[in-house]
Amino acid sequence: MNQWMTLLQKEIVEMWRNFKWIWVPITFILIGVQQPIITYYMPQILDLAGGLPEGAVINIPTPTAGEVLIQGLGQYTTLGVLIIVLSTMGIIAAERKSGVAAMILVKPVSYRSFVTAKWAGALLLMWFSFLIGYLTTWYYTGVLFEWIPVEDFFQSFFFYGLWLTVILTITLFFSASLLVPGLAGFISLAVVMIVSLVSNTLSNLLEWSPSQLTSYASKILLEKGIPDDTLPASLIAACCIVILLSLSVIIFKKKELAS
Repeated sequence: MNQWMTLLQKEIVEMWRNFKWIWVPITFILIGVQQPIITYYMPQILDLAGGLPEGAVINIPTPTAGEVLIQGLGQYTTLGVLIIVLSTMGIIAAERKSGVAAMILVKPVSYRSFVTAKWAGALLLMWFSFLIGYLTTWYYTGVLFEWIPVEDFFQSFFFYGLWLTVILTITLFFSASLLVPGLAGFISLAVVMIVSLVSNTLSNLLEWSPSQLTSYASKILLEKGIPDDTLPASLIAACCIVILLSLSVIIFKKKELAS
């Protein structure tokens, strides 16, 4: 346990040196603040943009606070996922390529501790960044529209964050499997897009797909309750995380020993 904590501390310090603890949270805050502000001032923005016939009246229905927060979550589905993949794709592949991983594993360090410590460090960064980003969305939605109950906010935050954790673990898996960080990131994005597309297209058949957690988080904000299929989808997401993490350790060990 002491060895694992030392590796985790090393990972956290390394992310400080790479400024990940600065630019990732700031990026999530910018993602979080833009949706409620743009939605609130959209009529003024369109008016300043010009190009409308003289005397034209801009009449945009005011969205509910839940709809604004859902639109904010949609930004994390696109830009947020991209940031997670970019910040995680080289977490193992880059160290293997540079030889740092081999130097660490020469010491009495287990492959499981090495991989899981990296996963835990990236997980802390992701959950922290998503929390403050989503809090920003919730705060400005409350100030400009109306306040969403704290219970609904944290429920949607948890289930949406669970899907982001699956994405992070997928990226870690390919980072452990491949030597090129860019290729690991590209394949991770492709897998996430395919899973999301298939799940959305066959939503009636794949109610328990982990990617459906995004829609369930949205329904919590609109319907003020947790949908029935949320728990099974969460359990499957947790199983996927455990399986992918275990496979990451096994594949990384085989590749490292082979080299």
